[in-house]
Amino acid sequence: MWPLPNLPCELPTATVPEFIDLKSLVEHFQLVFNDVQEEHFVKGAIWRDLFAMTGTLRTFYSASSIAGAWQATASTHLPSKFVIDGEPRVIQAGPSAWVEMSFTFETNGIPATIGYGYISVVPESDGKWRIWQLRTILEQLKSHPDVDVLQPANTESVSETHMTRGELATNGIQPHLHQNGETSTSYGHEDYFDCLIIGGGQAGLSVGGRLKALGVSYVILDKHENVGDNWKTRYDSTKLHTVREFAHLPFERTFPASYPEFLPKDDLASGYRKWASKYDINVWLSTTVTSGTWSTEEKTWRLELLRYGKKSSVCGGNIVFAVGGNSQFPLSPTYENKDVFRGITLHSGEYKNASGWKGKHGVVVGTANTAHDVAEDMLQAGMASVTMVQRSKTYVVPVEHYRETHDRVYKGSIPTTVSDRLFFSGPAVLGRIMGSRSLHAKARKEPERFDALEKAGFLLDRDGDISYYLFQRFGGHYMDVGTSAKIASGLIKMKSDSLPIRFTGDGLECANGTFLRADVVVFATGFVGNLRLVVEDLFGPSVASKVDDFWGLDDEGELKGAFKPCGHPAFWYHGGAVGQARYMSRFIALQIKAKLLGTPLPIYGLTPPRNLSLKTK
Repeated sequence: MWPLPNLPCELPTATVPEFIDLKSLVEHFQLVFNDVQEEHFVKGAIWRDLFAMTGTLRTFYSASSIAGAWQATASTHLPSKFVIDGEPRVIQAGPSAWVEMSFTFETNGIPATIGYGYISVVPESDGKWRIWQLRTILEQLKSHPDVDVLQPANTESVSETHMTRGELATNGIQPHLHQNGETSTSYGHEDYFDCLIIGGGQAGLSVGGRLKALGVSYVILDKHENVGDNWKTRYDSTKLHTVREFAHLPFERTFPASYPEFLPKDDLASGYRKWASKYDINVWLSTTVTSGTWSTEEKTWRLELLRYGKKSSVCGGNIVFAVGGNSQFPLSPTYENKDVFRGITLHSGEYKNASGWKGKHGVVVGTANTAHDVAEDMLQAGMASVTMVQRSKTYVVPVEHYRETHDRVYKGSIPTTVSDRLFFSGPAVLGRIMGSRSLHAKARKEPERFDALEKAGFLLDRDGDISYYLFQRFGGHYMDVGTSAKIASGLIKMKSDSLPIRFTGDGLECANGTFLRADVVVFATGFVGNLRLVVEDLFGPSVASKVDDFWGLDDEGELKGAFKPCGHPAFWYHGGAVGQARYMSRFIALQIKAKLLGTPLPIYGLTPPRNLSLKTK
């Protein structure tokens, strides 16, 4: 079930005065945090916490629920030293407005931490200003290295001393040098690391770098021959549909302005390789995890590996599972009589390019991002005809519409760490409201663009919810980078009135008796999205039964499983788009570091009652 439309949240309707005594406002709310009460919030307030007070990702709705949760967590975390940071800003979002302030704070519980936050305040009818939105973010573990800073390998780096498996160690390791300079402890006759990271794409690399910054021993296990091959091995025309500034890895701007605005796969791969070399990231390449076991008694994972074709094993205290959230098991519809078809069939996961198919007739089953890319390739390759088979309505977002949102936050003049904190700390329910309003308003200004698509036979989800496609379906929409115009002009044909049911020798027969000529059929129909199936395949049902699902939203609007404790005491899921993987990796690393120090983040799992029942607009 898609929870966001039913969560109690709406944008404020109060009018922010033209002239505000911002100094008095700052002084007032700086004092409020010394004794947070229900009366300090508007009735329909919302609080999102990113590990700072709850030890996990939580969103609380209503003044009463927020006050109860804050008071409960404050009694153990002992927050103090609240300081408003920087100048307040008046935010205008259509008819809604509020004043936003950022702040720093510390907690003095176990572990002691440094936090950051935002409050959005509005005036109410009684003349008092109250908090409409509160965001709190775990920034650092006090007196430990900075998770957001790692010096390149050729400069002096920090080292941290702590207990590993009950023994004193520096950087979490006992000296045992590998050829690449990374060290590990010895566990019997096997290497032992504090953390085993399975998968070396943007998610695995990011969390590996963060762990290194914190002085935690780790190894990234990746099946590919080279860092970056998770991108390089994709189909030739693959490129990001989000802007370059959103694509960096931690600690630096990986892709300077000399790179294209929308990065092609080879540029991504090259950037990843350079980054991993620059920071001396410990990656075991050509390494496939074939199985794994967890010892409850020893609190240790053992992974069986196939490394450069030879069997081996490795042990560790924690696993970060970063294998790609939606790319493991391909899904394809089953049509009758496939054996009689004289052409080529393949899933988009196997597809590279259409260069060898000039003059042939191509059919693409599916209408999301990859399907459009494949159809565009076929057209550019000079195929005799290109037809897309549409199975359901598709939400189309012009890339320039979506880019406007990113460009406001991600730009060369703002450090990526600041942009990430602002962009990713907001509640999903508010992101949905504001994102949908913005995208729908832009679409209404050019109806002819979408009318032309429908006239060409494309079934449009005109009122699509981008949050639903990103966080629930894990895709299924199209970020239009130009192919929609080819459909509207008839260069790419649409088949949406009836679905194929069987192959013939030279094409596909549809349910209504119509025929599609085809020499090549590419199924751009997605993958099984639930990583629990992959977990069970590698670790068995005893582990899989303990961990949550990965992706989709829970009843608070938080992602299931990802980035936080997910049911097993030593297992974390990690994934998502490049920006999300970069930012959320810091929280996985901080959780693991705190655990290794013997001071795990205490988790607050209660939900005080809400005092209202609003519905999002």
